[in-house]
Amino acid sequence: MSTPLEDYALLSDLRTGPLVSRDGSVDWLCLPRFDSAAVFCAILGGPDDGRWKVSAVDGEVVERRYLPQTFVLETTWRTPTGAVRVTDFLPPGTGRDDLVRRVECLEGTVEVEHDLRLRFDYARATPWVRVVEHHGSPALLSLAGPDGLLVTGPLLTWAGTHGDGKAEAGHGAAEQPGAFGSAQDGQGGEGGEGAGARAPRLTGTFRLEQGDVLDWDLAWFPSWADLPDPVDADHALAETMEYWADWSSRLTVHADHTPVVLRSLLVLRALTHEETGGIVAAPTASLPEGLGGERNWDYRYVWLRDAALTIEVAIAHGLTGGARLWRDWLLRAVAGDAHDIKIMYGVGGERELDEKELGHLAGYEESRPVRIGNGAADQYQADVVGEVMIALAMLRDAGVADDEYSWGLQKSLLEFCEANYDREDHGIWEMRGDLHHFTHGRAMMWAAFDRGVRAVEDHGLDGPVDRWRELRDRLREEVLERGFDTGVDSFTQTYDNTEVDASLLQLPHTGLVAYDDPRMLGTVARIESELRDEHGLLHRYRTDTGMDGLEGEEHPFLICCFWLVEQYAMSGRLDDAQALMDQLVGYANDVGLLSEEYDPQAGRLIGNFPQAFSHLGLIRAADALAAARGRAGSPG
Repeated sequence: MSTPLEDYALLSDLRTGPLVSRDGSVDWLCLPRFDSAAVFCAILGGPDDGRWKVSAVDGEVVERRYLPQTFVLETTWRTPTGAVRVTDFLPPGTGRDDLVRRVECLEGTVEVEHDLRLRFDYARATPWVRVVEHHGSPALLSLAGPDGLLVTGPLLTWAGTHGDGKAEAGHGAAEQPGAFGSAQDGQGGEGGEGAGARAPRLTGTFRLEQGDVLDWDLAWFPSWADLPDPVDADHALAETMEYWADWSSRLTVHADHTPVVLRSLLVLRALTHEETGGIVAAPTASLPEGLGGERNWDYRYVWLRDAALTIEVAIAHGLTGGARLWRDWLLRAVAGDAHDIKIMYGVGGERELDEKELGHLAGYEESRPVRIGNGAADQYQADVVGEVMIALAMLRDAGVADDEYSWGLQKSLLEFCEANYDREDHGIWEMRGDLHHFTHGRAMMWAAFDRGVRAVEDHGLDGPVDRWRELRDRLREEVLERGFDTGVDSFTQTYDNTEVDASLLQLPHTGLVAYDDPRMLGTVARIESELRDEHGLLHRYRTDTGMDGLEGEEHPFLICCFWLVEQYAMSGRLDDAQALMDQLVGYANDVGLLSEEYDPQAGRLIGNFPQAFSHLGLIRAADALAAARGRAGSPG
């Protein structure tokens, strides 16, 4: 059985986002970027697909936490002879990529063991590993193609080739430089070339007494470049703490559930690339929407929709600087191709995200195929421009003026909308079945033209406002006529069916209708009746209709549940909103992280993890509750 997702914590340096399990195993790490090939991908297979486990011999974890308002993870182990604390972090803002693991004995005597299995390119490339002399100390150098890794600290040894691997604190088991070789040369490893060969396995057991501190650093670098200098762990830890404390100090949070709202804002920051400004949907790939099924997608890219919704909550909490950085990313990514806008891009704005299957990986809980890249990148989704225009309008209303380039882009996006005005699409959920006019997508297109009109009317910008106003008004009439079915008293998923879809909960957010509009209340009643399970959680849509073109089912979708909280709060159902909010917040793991979905039967987080969609949904729901209580004069 795979490690439950709730047992993982996220680390971040605003460049990549590894996952470390409760028992100390880094099972997912992409270097040097979120969307780079994985060095460790045990989460999608097994230990030989790459991992780095640090654990106390005969110990158990008694506490795990992030240091307040940071992504510095502390895990405390207790053994029959003592206690030890492992501190894991990635220093941000350094321009380099380091995973630092500090081990500190708190009391007694403790043995800590390492199990490091190095792989590259999603376990398709087995590196050459050797010991080198580096700044007067031995270090492990691992190379494969364009990638290099340097592991500094007390020396680990090749399993089975250098004795028992045991050493006293601060002393390695092999002190002389030399070659370990690769898994293919028969030293310690088993298997042959290419995907599926065993990873070079490096181990070491270190005995610490109270007060002893040992540090290890795994640093990525281009294989042709000079070796990176060793990290000063004390300095790096202090700088990491200072970075996150400074960033958190800029936040404005006035909401119920303040700790989880703050952690969710931190997660959204952690998923933002510090240099490009791209905001990834999640740091992981192919974690399934249904265990054992085929709904396994790569989320390590910048969806315009997800990023735009993230920017909305960032602006609402005083983070206009990050919003400007994303706007700059958007300008570069779309550039002169607004006539061919993509729904998602690479972290740097790349347009080619070809979807591939990795047949050598067993998959999380044997969920196959394992996919990297995302074929939905080439879909047309009618809602995307609307979400972007809403976010940019919020930024403008927050006092960040447009320049000729950012406003020029928005005018080009509206030209794109007009050129695709009558085009059917795949919808917000990226259906892989037939095309339709999705009601949510048409309403978002209305929002795009509406924000264009408001930009001219309220901010004095230029543009063909009469034409935009005409298209906006025509879309409003169309949505209210064709997207609402009087026979079932609700808005419908598409113009040509009477199904409901949780995305309809977003109609009031566009401004098209009010939260308490009778048509919305009728829609909510149908959503509750047809999409809500016995635990009170929402599915996105009914999968048994064949609309999405995929086999199998999925679990309740957390952002949809948070949208329902928002709808309840904004339409006066405060008790229902609070009860559902409390339930949903309880699904976060011990360090405050949420995945894409939740399986209430098994009590497990499901899907890519942690998920920006879920965390931004939580923030918006908490804000809506706080605002509604303020209007009602109720205590928060």
